[in-house]
Amino acid sequence: MDKFLIVGLGNVGDEYDRTRHNTGFMVLDAFAKASNIVFEDKRYGFVGETSIKGRKVFLLKPSTYMNLSGNAVRYWMNKENVDLSRLLVVVDDLALPLGALRLKPGGSNAGHNGLGNIQSVLGTDRYCRLRVGIGNDFPRGMQIEWVLGKYDADDLNILEPKIEAACEIIKSFVLCGVDITMNTFNKKK
Repeated sequence: MDKFLIVGLGNVGDEYDRTRHNTGFMVLDAFAKASNIVFEDKRYGFVGETSIKGRKVFLLKPSTYMNLSGNAVRYWMNKENVDLSRLLVVVDDLALPLGALRLKPGGSNAGHNGLGNIQSVLGTDRYCRLRVGIGNDFPRGMQIEWVLGKYDADDLNILEPKIEAACEIIKSFVLCGVDITMNTFNKKK
């Protein structure tokens, strides 16, 4: 059976709930809710399982904190014998406008500590990531406050339909692969 690992990046704890840096968690929570998947507190993270048309899908919200996400990713890839080509990391990105979605087959971590740690631990940047825009409307020197700041109601009105679209991208990634999914969704505005 084909196995996939979908990782949403974020930080555990109520103080991080609905912060921009937890957008990956928010996407996985929405995916889980739509599919009646329950997360269980397991080693290195909260894990949910489902299958989509005969493909086994593991959802992972690392409990290692953002900057050590690679340890959780490596552990679950090894434990479930998931091929690197079937790893998808959902991550917040301040280089994209709020709610913009971009699927990429690999590349730079663009200064994102979670992606940087995954790249370091796995020894490659050739893994798929779904970048979710959080915007960058902050004064110079206030980047940390921005990414750790909570979404307001206006932000969530923009973001929530995009989170639903991100869930469709995850399904397409599992069923069709990264190339077809990029061609389908990266063109949509």
